[in-house]
Amino acid sequence: MRATVLRTQTSAAARRPGRLILTGLAVLVASFVVFGTVLVQGITERTVRDNLSGTPAATDLVIGSQEQTPPTVTELGRIRAVAGVAEAVGRVSIGVSVDKGYLNLQSDPGAGPLSTVRVVEGSYPDQPGEIAITPRTAQRVGLSVGSTVSGEGGELTAPARLVVTGIVDTNADSGYDAYAPDSAVTSWARLNTVDRVDVRVAPGESTDAVHQRVTAAVADQPVRSGDEVRQAEANAAAEQVGTLFILVGVFVSIAVVAAALVVTSTFRIVFAQRMRQLALLRAVGASRGTLARAMTAEGALTGLVSGVVGVGSALALGYAVPAILRSAGHAVSSPAPRLAAAVAVVLGAVVLTVLAVLAPALSAARVSPLEALRTASTTAGRRGIGVLRLLLGLLLAAGAVLAAVGTIRQLPKPEQTTYDPLLPLLMLVGSGTLAFFALVALGPLLVRPVLAVVGWPLRQLGPLGRMSVGGIGGAPRRAAAVSVVVALGVTLISGVVIGGASLQVLTDREMALSAPTDFEVTSSGGTLPADVVTRAEAARGTLARVVPYRQVDDVRLMRGADKLGDVESGYPANDLDLTALPTSGDLDVAEGTLADRGPGRIVLNNWVAQDTGLRAGDTVALGVGARRVDVRVAAVLPGAGPLHAGVLIDPADLDRLGVPAAYTGLLADAAGAGEDGRTAGVRALRAAIGDSDGVGLVVLADERDRNDEVVRSLVWIAVGLVSLTVLIAVVGVASTTALSVVERVRESGLLRAIGLSRAGLRTMLTVESGLYGVLGATIGLLLGVPYAWIAVQSLGIDAPLTVPVLPLVGLFVTLVVLTALAGVLPARRASRVSPVVALGVDG
Repeated sequence: MRATVLRTQTSAAARRPGRLILTGLAVLVASFVVFGTVLVQGITERTVRDNLSGTPAATDLVIGSQEQTPPTVTELGRIRAVAGVAEAVGRVSIGVSVDKGYLNLQSDPGAGPLSTVRVVEGSYPDQPGEIAITPRTAQRVGLSVGSTVSGEGGELTAPARLVVTGIVDTNADSGYDAYAPDSAVTSWARLNTVDRVDVRVAPGESTDAVHQRVTAAVADQPVRSGDEVRQAEANAAAEQVGTLFILVGVFVSIAVVAAALVVTSTFRIVFAQRMRQLALLRAVGASRGTLARAMTAEGALTGLVSGVVGVGSALALGYAVPAILRSAGHAVSSPAPRLAAAVAVVLGAVVLTVLAVLAPALSAARVSPLEALRTASTTAGRRGIGVLRLLLGLLLAAGAVLAAVGTIRQLPKPEQTTYDPLLPLLMLVGSGTLAFFALVALGPLLVRPVLAVVGWPLRQLGPLGRMSVGGIGGAPRRAAAVSVVVALGVTLISGVVIGGASLQVLTDREMALSAPTDFEVTSSGGTLPADVVTRAEAARGTLARVVPYRQVDDVRLMRGADKLGDVESGYPANDLDLTALPTSGDLDVAEGTLADRGPGRIVLNNWVAQDTGLRAGDTVALGVGARRVDVRVAAVLPGAGPLHAGVLIDPADLDRLGVPAAYTGLLADAAGAGEDGRTAGVRALRAAIGDSDGVGLVVLADERDRNDEVVRSLVWIAVGLVSLTVLIAVVGVASTTALSVVERVRESGLLRAIGLSRAGLRTMLTVESGLYGVLGATIGLLLGVPYAWIAVQSLGIDAPLTVPVLPLVGLFVTLVVLTALAGVLPARRASRVSPVVALGVDG
């Protein structure tokens, strides 16, 4: 009997491959995602190893290591004298401060197999004091072939002359890169050592023999092969890729859990549709255990087929996409064969499906043989939940609340100086996990009250709206099973969006302090020449604003005859006009208000306030030299001050303190957008600086752009990862709607028979699918916003809670549209069934 029942169930499933794939669609997608992630990691690591080494391919030997004393210039000469050495290049990099900015001076031969640059204009340097620069450096620093600047770096004790002899092209142009031969760099900068030496072996010579000779020539230096160094460099980059994919694996695991929930719901529907058949098997002698084993075997078969199809699809794309990208000129490597991983993913799909099918199988196996007397082959789903499930759900919910309260109590206090976010974050993850499983347990009870609120507008639209809402409310367990997965995805995405928005606000505030404008002009001599400020202010067509300021490094804070704080020399201060800056609205205060700043009122940064014990509203005296001015603290900033100032002072108060009227720096913004506007701004400021000695220009906007790009990249990567759960949820909605259409054929036929049009039936079923998204998105947002707030606070980075309303509304609408679209095809299929045929179906 057992074999007969098993054969009956599995053969019935095998005869309907479409239904089999539909039932295991979530597992198919999960298998595709999991194995696709394995392949993407392999592609990324191999691409990094093949393309991202900084050592030229012609390098046969590398002498020197970061862990040991670097090679000397003398040792470099001995290496060049070794027989069999065709070329030896000393690699060294130093920072050089020049009149008009900063240069990263690197040694490179300029030509030949070991060179990393290519001359595109002028000639490559061959004497100390000569340099070649990149095109972007020429624009940003305002240099060209023939330009002469004064630079200081390395072991120089005084500025020395540098002449630009050429422009070179490189793989990466940072905007401050300069190159020269190693002999020119070491001679100009008075260096006795280089970072390392790259060696090219002469053709026909044995690399091993040259290795031995070089080792004898520099006995104290490690000598490695070029392949070994390139592999180590690539492995270091690939290790970072592996760390990133650990995070990816966490989100993929969440998607797999979501797939298990969807499959469980799907099998409940499938088994409910076969309830009469199962009862007949019970009537002819099949035991509950036999039925449960047969249905579990059907689940294993579903998992096997879905896993094989998912892995096969991922494998095909994993090899096709790199080939297509290579044909388009991109250096992308193909993944290595991953047979063991493929087998593991397929077996995992089988195990996942078996575990997911256990609860529906055991429930369906309890069917009474009397059910065989029913005229319908399906049974209505249960609407409520059992007492044990209710108690478990309440217990999980209570645990989630207690863990959340515990997390809030662990949050850093304003006066706290040290904080470790690990424990609060772990407690928050525990709270979120308990909340999710509580939602799984109590979901059927939440569907009706939530649906009563979100479905009210639909009920006002007429019979179709009321029937759509009633169709969801009539099967709360099914609606809860699908909506919970949608809610999980929305909770994660909303948390990422809110966290990203909060992090962006924090970044904007920090940039408003350290890089408040596109450019800064400063003077190493103390003050700017007056004509520099005048010429900059005259370039209003190219510069949107010019804000000069004065900076003082030794302002004392006094109370009576006593100096406040532990800093002997005083605090740095400036008179920067915050109201003239476009980023002033991004600034925040810990106490007081910035609008109160003015003559006789100062602003302190957080560290100075803590060091002196001052708070907003306190009175204090400013001291510079022998002069003193009484002022009041208008506000305290939560962190550093603009341009790293400890005290913001009104210009009138600086005048009263006897500070010279000459400006020490100025800030400016480009009038035009993009790189062209920024380059025009640089040229205008270069023209304003002219030949002024000791006046430099810094492009602050580059730093701001890099920070913005990092934040945006992190947010988009995180959204992409958590969207895997939403993908599984949409698949669940599609399969649930498709299977429920089969279950409700007679209902659809009856509605058609009493006058409902095909379009009306399609609309009703599509709206029902969309309601799964409405339910899940509503619950997800209700959970996501508070959890996001706790997560942001738990990081201890002083980021404010920022709720981006428009992106969250867009998320809500997108989820509803996606889930509605998932029901379009099943709805079209249902509307094509003739009312006469539908009414004749046993169902």
